Amino acid sequence: MTTTDTGINGVIQIAISAADLEKSTVFYRDKLGLAHLFTSNGMAFFDCGGIRLLVGLHETGKPGHYSSIVYFRTDDIERTAAMLIDRGVAFKDQPHLIARLPGKDVWLAAFSDPDGNALALMSEVPSAA
Repeated sequence: MTTTDTGINGVIQIAISAADLEKSTVFYRDKLGLAHLFTSNGMAFFDCGGIRLLVGLHETGKPGHYSSIVYFRTDDIERTAAMLIDRGVAFKDQPHLIARLPGKDVWLAAFSDPDGNALALMSEVPSAA
Protein backbone atom coordinates (compact mmCIF):
# COMPACT_ATOMS: atom_id res chain seq x y z
CA MET A 1 0.00 0.00 0.00
CA THR A 2 1.33 3.41 -0.95
CA THR A 3 0.94 6.34 1.43
CA THR A 4 1.07 9.92 0.18
CA ASP A 5 3.00 12.61 2.01
CA THR A 6 -0.29 13.69 3.62
CA GLY A 7 -1.02 10.26 5.06
CA ILE A 8 -3.77 9.26 2.62
CA ASN A 9 -3.25 5.58 1.85
CA GLY A 10 -6.19 4.53 -0.30
CA VAL A 11 -9.94 4.63 -0.65
CA ILE A 12 -11.77 3.10 2.29
CA GLN A 13 -15.41 3.70 1.35
CA ILE A 14 -17.62 4.98 -1.46
CA ALA A 15 -21.19 6.16 -0.81
CA ILE A 16 -24.10 5.95 -3.23
CA SER A 17 -27.46 7.67 -2.73
CA ALA A 18 -30.64 5.62 -2.90
CA ALA A 19 -34.35 6.50 -2.93
CA ASP A 20 -35.44 3.11 -1.51
CA LEU A 21 -32.94 1.49 0.86
CA GLU A 22 -34.65 -1.91 0.98
CA LYS A 23 -34.80 -2.17 -2.81
CA SER A 24 -31.17 -1.06 -3.11
CA THR A 25 -30.06 -3.53 -0.41
CA VAL A 26 -31.69 -6.36 -2.35
CA PHE A 27 -29.96 -5.17 -5.54
CA TYR A 28 -26.43 -4.95 -4.12
CA ARG A 29 -26.71 -8.03 -1.88
CA ASP A 30 -28.82 -10.41 -3.95
CA LYS A 31 -28.27 -9.32 -7.54
CA LEU A 32 -24.64 -8.14 -7.41
CA GLY A 33 -23.69 -10.65 -4.72
CA LEU A 34 -21.84 -8.18 -2.48
CA ALA A 35 -21.40 -9.25 1.14
CA HIS A 36 -23.82 -7.27 3.31
CA LEU A 37 -21.90 -6.07 6.38
CA PHE A 38 -24.62 -4.25 8.34
CA THR A 39 -27.47 -1.73 8.12
CA SER A 40 -27.76 1.25 10.45
CA ASN A 41 -29.41 4.69 10.48
CA GLY A 42 -30.75 4.57 6.92
CA MET A 43 -27.52 3.16 5.48
CA ALA A 44 -26.56 -0.31 4.28
CA PHE A 45 -22.88 -1.28 4.11
CA PHE A 46 -21.35 -3.87 1.77
CA ASP A 47 -17.86 -5.28 1.20
CA CYS A 48 -16.68 -4.64 -2.34
CA GLY A 49 -13.24 -6.23 -2.59
CA GLY A 50 -11.99 -4.61 0.60
CA ILE A 51 -13.56 -1.22 -0.12
CA ARG A 52 -16.78 -0.52 1.76
CA LEU A 53 -19.80 0.51 -0.29
CA LEU A 54 -22.30 2.62 1.67
CA VAL A 55 -25.78 2.76 0.15
CA GLY A 56 -27.81 5.41 1.93
CA LEU A 57 -31.03 7.30 1.61
CA HIS A 58 -30.61 10.55 -0.29
CA GLU A 59 -30.22 13.49 2.12
CA THR A 60 -33.41 15.15 0.98
CA GLY A 61 -35.33 11.88 0.97
CA LYS A 62 -36.38 12.64 -2.59
CA PRO A 63 -35.16 10.99 -5.76
CA GLY A 64 -33.59 13.14 -8.43
CA HIS A 65 -30.06 14.10 -7.43
CA TYR A 66 -27.64 11.27 -6.91
CA SER A 67 -23.93 11.44 -6.28
CA SER A 68 -21.09 9.47 -4.78
CA ILE A 69 -18.69 10.33 -1.97
CA VAL A 70 -15.09 9.15 -1.93
CA TYR A 71 -13.72 8.42 1.55
CA PHE A 72 -9.92 8.49 1.77
CA ARG A 73 -8.31 6.17 4.33
CA THR A 74 -5.83 7.65 6.75
CA ASP A 75 -4.26 6.25 9.89
CA ASP A 76 -3.99 9.68 11.56
CA ILE A 77 -7.03 11.79 10.66
CA GLU A 78 -5.99 14.77 12.80
CA ARG A 79 -2.53 14.97 11.19
CA THR A 80 -3.85 14.45 7.67
CA ALA A 81 -6.61 17.05 8.08
CA ALA A 82 -4.08 19.57 9.44
CA MET A 83 -1.77 18.99 6.47
CA LEU A 84 -4.63 19.42 3.99
CA ILE A 85 -5.82 22.59 5.74
CA ASP A 86 -2.25 23.93 5.40
CA ARG A 87 -2.57 23.23 1.66
CA GLY A 88 -5.78 25.25 1.42
CA VAL A 89 -8.41 22.52 1.75
CA ALA A 90 -11.54 23.80 3.52
CA PHE A 91 -13.21 21.20 5.71
CA LYS A 92 -16.95 21.21 6.44
CA ASP A 93 -16.27 19.90 9.94
CA GLN A 94 -13.48 18.90 12.27
CA PRO A 95 -12.47 15.23 12.50
CA HIS A 96 -15.11 13.62 14.70
CA LEU A 97 -16.24 10.22 15.93
CA ILE A 98 -19.13 8.83 13.88
CA ALA A 99 -19.40 5.23 15.08
CA ARG A 100 -18.15 2.84 17.72
CA LEU A 101 -17.92 -0.62 16.18
CA PRO A 102 -16.65 -3.80 17.80
CA GLY A 103 -12.93 -3.25 18.32
CA LYS A 104 -12.67 0.08 16.51
CA ASP A 105 -13.87 3.68 16.43
CA VAL A 106 -14.63 5.34 13.08
CA TRP A 107 -13.67 9.00 12.60
CA LEU A 108 -14.66 11.29 9.72
CA ALA A 109 -13.89 14.77 8.35
CA ALA A 110 -15.77 16.02 5.27
CA PHE A 111 -14.58 18.40 2.55
CA SER A 112 -15.19 19.09 -1.16
CA ASP A 113 -13.12 19.38 -4.30
CA PRO A 114 -13.18 22.62 -6.35
CA ASP A 115 -16.26 21.41 -8.27
CA GLY A 116 -18.22 20.68 -5.10
CA ASN A 117 -17.80 16.90 -5.24
CA ALA A 118 -18.09 15.44 -1.75
CA LEU A 119 -14.95 13.90 -0.27
CA ALA A 120 -13.97 12.82 3.23
CA LEU A 121 -11.14 11.52 5.33
CA MET A 122 -11.92 8.40 7.34
CA SER A 123 -9.89 6.71 10.03
CA GLU A 124 -10.63 3.46 11.83
CA VAL A 125 -8.88 3.50 15.21
CA PRO A 126 -8.69 0.48 17.52
CA SER A 127 -11.03 1.17 20.44
CA ALA A 128 -9.81 1.29 24.01
CA ALA A 129 -12.63 -1.01 25.20
